[in-house]
Amino acid sequence: MKIIKYLLFLILILFIAGSIYVATKEGDFKVQSSRTINAPASLLYKEIADLSNWKTWDGWRQQDEINFDLSEDTSGEGAMISWEADNMRDGSITTTSAIPNRKLEQQLTMETSIGETSGNIIWDLEPAENGTTVTWTLTGSQSFKEKLAFTLQDRDLPEIFQPIFEESLQDLEENVIRKMEEYSINVDGVTQHGGGYYMYTTTAAKLGEVNSRASEMIDQVGIFMEKNNIPISGKPLVIYNQRDDRNGTSIFSAAVPTPSQVITPTGSDVLNGYLEPQKVVKTTLKGNRKNAPQAWEETYRYIEKNELKVNPQGQPFEIYLTNPADIENPAMWITEIYIPIE
Repeated sequence: MKIIKYLLFLILILFIAGSIYVATKEGDFKVQSSRTINAPASLLYKEIADLSNWKTWDGWRQQDEINFDLSEDTSGEGAMISWEADNMRDGSITTTSAIPNRKLEQQLTMETSIGETSGNIIWDLEPAENGTTVTWTLTGSQSFKEKLAFTLQDRDLPEIFQPIFEESLQDLEENVIRKMEEYSINVDGVTQHGGGYYMYTTTAAKLGEVNSRASEMIDQVGIFMEKNNIPISGKPLVIYNQRDDRNGTSIFSAAVPTPSQVITPTGSDVLNGYLEPQKVVKTTLKGNRKNAPQAWEETYRYIEKNELKVNPQGQPFEIYLTNPADIENPAMWITEIYIPIE
């Protein structure tokens, strides 16, 4: 009988000690991970806000036997992703607030052995010197019952989500950079270009510097045209007065079309020129302009394959259909390449 009393007493002591341990265990939790990504906030926000993208992140995929379910609307307030998994508790994340390109707030709910536990998720996107800093934070407070439930489990919430956060931010970076790098080249074939008048300024530069130099020069021409009330009649273009692909050098004019001839004052840095109507081979590059050398190569191969002849008197040119200042995703930039032929 005494042995039973001692055992009951011991069990009582263990219960009290365990209760004290659980009660004094830190109830507030915080999981946070940050990463600076060389991409605009608008692209990162779009990738994060659309919860269907989360299924591709390794931080989630590495959870064995995890099954996802998505709400009908996968982006914006009310969007939800839920999961069932063998080695982590079932749960869901619902977007509760969205400030485009800046912030997302979400509600986390997870099943435990004695009920549900919850937490608050905040995504912050801040401008950084080399892109955008993305910070993913999970915070919350656990009741006594919730602390007891996670004490009886192998891992608590921070231990579950810290590796998911870190690996997912790396995947976020890789996914966005990959999407920014996407491009396509299509040789459209032989066509007739109508030519026309344009305002321009000219310089010499290495081929690898043309994009950056041309952007500044086009702005200069645009300011001149606005100041002098000269109308614009088309997209900006780069005309190659000389282009040496073998040595990587060029003399080019950055130009903006105008509907008629313009007489400029003596000594003006911006002049008026005329592009003759001509037969050309046209190629469309969709993507970052750093892929232009490949587009030029494919155009010349098309000319050779189809036994066409480059017009030695003609000046090849590029037309920039999109402005990087307006479209941050390089994968959406469109450049047309024209090579005159006989």
